[in-house]
Amino acid sequence: MTVEYTLFPLCEYAVTVRFSDRIDEDVNDIVHQTAARLQAERKEGIEEIVPAFSSLTIYYDPLMIDYIGIGAWLRKNIRRSEQAVRRSARTVVIPVCYGGEFGPDLPDVARFHGMTEDEVIALHSAGRYRVYMIGFSPGFAYLGGLSPRLATPRRSVPRTKVPAGSVGIAGGQTGVYPLATPGGWQLIGRTPLKLFDPHREKPSLLAAGDIVAFQPIGADEFARWSEEHD
Repeated sequence: MTVEYTLFPLCEYAVTVRFSDRIDEDVNDIVHQTAARLQAERKEGIEEIVPAFSSLTIYYDPLMIDYIGIGAWLRKNIRRSEQAVRRSARTVVIPVCYGGEFGPDLPDVARFHGMTEDEVIALHSAGRYRVYMIGFSPGFAYLGGLSPRLATPRRSVPRTKVPAGSVGIAGGQTGVYPLATPGGWQLIGRTPLKLFDPHREKPSLLAAGDIVAFQPIGADEFARWSEEHD
């Protein structure tokens, strides 16, 4: 397979490799296969490799390597990535207590779509969601795969503080707030899992390329899980 891409300087210490203008799993696979290859062949002067939906940005020390040198290194490793085998995705099951105090916007989402709350829960938890990238805030996963039947506009007035673990919908996206932050997503539930913990060896529970499955749980199970993992 021949990988098509465009290489351009982002600034004096970063270069971006754009593989496509579209967002889909095949393009995202190429991004992460290439990122893995670059990490394996990381050379002196490379400071950070940041994968996104359909592009990669490489930050480097311009005192140690220049744009021409970066370009040559990238082209060599992108050619080698063309033979990479798509890795098996890891599935991460995230328990969610839907509705009530944990998902205060669930009734509004249900009314918006002419569904019952149970129908929204069933449809949301039946999906399998790909982690395209981690960004925005530590541990925040950009998920693809939300059913168009659940696409819901953001709240007209954002909340000043959304509890960590809140599961929400915004437009055609669903996601989990890893930290307590302001936000305008429609909150339909909450997970007792910590999606980001700086004390863990791998602080972010999710990684790009993972598959997320949401599993409905009750309030009692939520409380037990929170106590056991506090």
